[in-house]
Amino acid sequence: MIRDAETQTLLEDTIRRFVRETLVPREAEVDETDAIPADLVETMREIGLFGLTIPEAYGGLGLTMEEEVRIAFELGQTSPAFRSFIGTNNGIGSIGILLDGTDAQKSHYLPKLAVGELIGSFCLTEPDAGSDAASLKTTAKQDGDAYVLNGTKRYITNAPEAGIYTVMARTSDAKGASGISAFIVERGTPGLSIGKADKKMGQRGAHTADVIFENCRVPMANLIGGAEGVGFKMAMKVLDKGRIHIAAIAIGAAKRMLRDALAYAMERKQFGQPIAEFQLVQAMLADSKAEIYAAECMVLDAARRRDEGRDVSVEASCAKYFATEMCGRVADRAVQVHGGAGYIAEYGISGFIAMCACSGCMRGRRRYSRSSSRGG
Repeated sequence: MIRDAETQTLLEDTIRRFVRETLVPREAEVDETDAIPADLVETMREIGLFGLTIPEAYGGLGLTMEEEVRIAFELGQTSPAFRSFIGTNNGIGSIGILLDGTDAQKSHYLPKLAVGELIGSFCLTEPDAGSDAASLKTTAKQDGDAYVLNGTKRYITNAPEAGIYTVMARTSDAKGASGISAFIVERGTPGLSIGKADKKMGQRGAHTADVIFENCRVPMANLIGGAEGVGFKMAMKVLDKGRIHIAAIAIGAAKRMLRDALAYAMERKQFGQPIAEFQLVQAMLADSKAEIYAAECMVLDAARRRDEGRDVSVEASCAKYFATEMCGRVADRAVQVHGGAGYIAEYGISGFIAMCACSGCMRGRRRYSRSSSRGG
């Protein structure tokens, strides 16, 4: 659903220029320092990137799903660290509050998330609960006017920077998903601590870490929606949206790699002609273009269905599965087109692929069931 085609085009053009003229030139700096420069964070705040999907009533742009994925196609064409830093505010860090939060919770937290005053984070995965998210063990026991949380969450995006955490915890002994509730836990709450930042194969500048709860008292007012037992359903709705978004990011990354591979193929000469003239190279480029187009069509279709209010659990999972697998194949072909240069950092392609490694774009083959991954 595109509400205003002219405004959408202007927004996409602005983001595209920002990515190519500002973010791409700073990728090496982020990779070397494992941090996003403060001046870039401030610029992202100024142009509204933290509130792309948060409704205008709370200070955001209120993008529809289709508008959002079109922006993601552009944001995916640079280091995933930039998208990851703003992504939780636009996705899993805010959508649960937006979908199921009380009026008071929305009014208090969403405006701060929209301007980047707060960084949001989403705490579902645990050491023994990954794809089988319903088996989580973190508990929340009511004690007077508060809940006491105990447990550990793992691989939590933006955990070191976050100001609030959307936490899934078990409030009853009921088996499976029915006993899971969702809470907003603020940074600095006694009993909440952050583990050491994970060292990953790639994605330098995008941080994950354990989030640990030890007798952490959370006010009853921070129970999302004011009701117990609906946290898992909320999480699944959040993840459906997140899967479409991550699929779009994977498409953006694939577009960047194909563009770089084509440029190299046009410049690199062997046997007296550019290697782009060789049929095998042409085939790899053509296969990549066709798969990117197919993935883009899937993502746009899933986005439009969600904008229509339809259940997109299957479509979102299919789109993410296909798009991320496609991105891996394009990465492999891009390295082959570069030949030996594909392994050398100064040529760029290896660096970009390394930055993407282990992200939702390069996660490897996985089932496309509802709980197969937690992107966004």
